[in-house]
Order: sequence, then structure tokens, then C-alpha cells
Amino acid sequence: MSLSKPSFSHIVKKQYSYKLKSYVQVFFTLVVLQVLAIIFSNGGVGTSGASSDGFEINVHYYSAGIVVVFTMLWGFITAVLITTKAYRNDDFSFVTNRLSSNVSNALFLLTASLIGGFTAMFSPYLIRVILYYFTSQQYVTSTSTMATTSELLLGIFSTSLYVFLACALGYFVGTLVQINKIFILLLPAAFFGALIGEGSGKAKIVTALYEFLLTESSVPLFTFKVIVIVGLLFSSSFVVLNRMEVR
Repeated sequence: MSLSKPSFSHIVKKQYSYKLKSYVQVFFTLVVLQVLAIIFSNGGVGTSGASSDGFEINVHYYSAGIVVVFTMLWGFITAVLITTKAYRNDDFSFVTNRLSSNVSNALFLLTASLIGGFTAMFSPYLIRVILYYFTSQQYVTSTSTMATTSELLLGIFSTSLYVFLACALGYFVGTLVQINKIFILLLPAAFFGALIGEGSGKAKIVTALYEFLLTESSVPLFTFKVIVIVGLLFSSSFVVLNRMEVR
């Protein structure tokens, strides 16, 4: 019997390293989803046109928007999956407790979010290559082909935050489902109820969330909002999972 007592940080580091190696399949899923999103993006996210004296011009607008949405969906699903019993039981291969398991999960999801944000922001360049070689369109941009370094880094940072927010939400949703399977029905019902209320004008929950996060122009304030929400979601999940362990 060893008399050495591993530190909390050492345990978290070992679990984090293990998850990076063992959960590598989720990154293959990311690649598949982003390729699908790029294919869908080839039709453009918007069009406009004009004609005069026998000439007709059709303009298609392209962006990484669809890829970002698919990446956020990937982050949400990945976070839900690692809250399941099969993934949670993997942690007991180590000397561990529920807190170290949750912290290592959060670190893994943060890493996954950074990777997802990085690849999503480079997708427009792949779209341009596809358009150039596989379509007859004349592809012209009004700005430089390559974004400046600061713009690219800001895009990666913002996208990673959005993906991490989706991960935190997925982790919280997965935790609730672990408490009681009734949440599998309640949560979709609440989501579609909010959409119906939005359409009828009786409730503006979706609009309020959209304006609170997606329309924020200040990067520091946006970062602060995301960190607070992510912190609340993960903290709530940690508390619930710790109670489950006691049971």
C-alpha cells in the first residue's frame, strides 16, 4: 500500500490527459459535422441580384455561420455524452472523487471548444477553394482574401466561447437527465414551448437571450457574460453530480 497521497491537481491532470486520448473519437465527429456544414454552406447564406441591358448579376454571400452552428451542436452533444454513466464510470480507473472528475471534464470541454473554434474559423478558406475549383462562379471579395491576424484571433476566441457555452449547457442538460429521465421529455417541451411563445408574442425569452449574448458588441463584456453563465452552469452541474455520488 502506497503512503503517498496524490494532490488534487495531479489527479485532475491525469484524468484530463486520459480523456484527451480516450475521447479522441469526438474530434472525428467534429470533422464530419464541419464537412457537412461546409457542403451546406456552398449554397451561400444569402443572395442578391441585379440586371441591366441584358446583363444579370447574382451575388452569393458566404460565411462560417453554418459551420459555427454545427460546431456548437457538436459541443452540446459531446458534453451530454460525457455525463452518461458509461463515461462517468471511466473515472474510477483512477484514485479520484467527483470534483476532480467534473473539473477534468470541464477542462476537456474547454480544450474541445478551442479546437472547434479554431477549425470553424478556418472553414471559409476551404469554402473558397471549393468554389474556385468545383464551380463556374467567379468568386470575388470586396475585402482582402485573408483576414488580419487580429481579426482571425478574435474570431477564434469568440467562436470558442460560443462553443464552450454550448458545452456548458449540454453538460447541465446531461446532468439533469442523469437525475431523472423525465427531463428527456421536459426539456424539449420547455424549449419548443419557448419557441411557440416567441411566435405568438406572449413570451420573448429567446429574443431576450439572443439580445443578451449574440448582439453584444463589446468583447470584454461579452466575455464576462459567457464566463458568468458558463460558471453558473458548471457549478450547478457539479453540485448535482456530487449529490448523486452520495446517493
